[in-house]
Amino acid sequence: MKLDDLLYQNSEWLRGTGPRSGIVMSSRIRLARNVDGLPFSHWADKKKEEEILSLIEPAVRSSRYLKKMLFLRLDKLSDMDKQFLLERHLVSREHAEGKNHKAVVISKQEVVSIMVNEEDHLRIQVLQSGFNLLEAWRLTAKIDRELETKLNFAFDHRWGYLTACPTNVGTGLRASVMLHLPALVMTKQINKVLQALDKLSVAARGLYGEGTEASGNLFQFSNQITLGHSEEELLDNVERVVRQIVAYENEARRTVMSRNKERVSDRIWRSYGTLKSAHLISSSETIGLLSMIRLGVDIGLLKSLDKAQVNRLFILSQPAHLQKIEGKVLTPMQRDIKRADLLRRELGEK
Repeated sequence: MKLDDLLYQNSEWLRGTGPRSGIVMSSRIRLARNVDGLPFSHWADKKKEEEILSLIEPAVRSSRYLKKMLFLRLDKLSDMDKQFLLERHLVSREHAEGKNHKAVVISKQEVVSIMVNEEDHLRIQVLQSGFNLLEAWRLTAKIDRELETKLNFAFDHRWGYLTACPTNVGTGLRASVMLHLPALVMTKQINKVLQALDKLSVAARGLYGEGTEASGNLFQFSNQITLGHSEEELLDNVERVVRQIVAYENEARRTVMSRNKERVSDRIWRSYGTLKSAHLISSSETIGLLSMIRLGVDIGLLKSLDKAQVNRLFILSQPAHLQKIEGKVLTPMQRDIKRADLLRRELGEK
């Protein structure tokens, strides 16, 4: 498998299937692990980073679960390729911008990705479509247990797994769920939901994680604490909060459709019409319009489309994906033209 093979394949998390997939776009488990006796990545010099990488690469290549996966050193990739990986949620923004001896391991359907020398030596990530945290956790735990037989992870009997950031100490686990919440935004109830999260030990983030803004009415929710609870307890808390938010979104959808059906339907059809006919369109306008189309598919208004097709357009219309499709660097204006071309082609009348 090569990096460019990912461009046109349907990632597992974009399939638009799984429990509550109308509102829950994807579920992700991420584990932070570090090799004992070596400095954390932000304290490591180039020599130590290379030493860390030289320990992890053979462990990955000899793993039953990971040996057939794509192993990419980031210093061998172009800036466009690194942005491409970020847009597919296979690396973090910090990892994509980093230098020196960093790598990423990617499975065929992008279910598994592992960042090497990110904030921690290893960030093991499993992504699933829909509301499926438990399944993601089961696979993550298998990979973690196998790697632990090959690498001596830093662990303290009092504090648990030791990590570069104190907020990850303990289990090192982040359970995240990406939700599409257009009705809560339309009814202006979203701020009440976000304000209530602190008391529930759950954090809300944007489309690309910590430090990013929500766009396309997409929000990521994840556990704030990693210490003092088992992995199962942390998952259970995130699941309970997400189930409640999904219920709020469903209620908000019923409200807007009963009180403002014509207005909401008009927004959805106008969004569809704009995306099908525009000849110049920005990334931010596209993601907002795609959000309305996804709502139209979920409530049965747009029957000619499915969630997987809309999810795929969220990704393909991003800047690095457009440039990968064209095989060259494009100016912002050229990207806006190519994005409109792509959307007209993909959303053509059936």
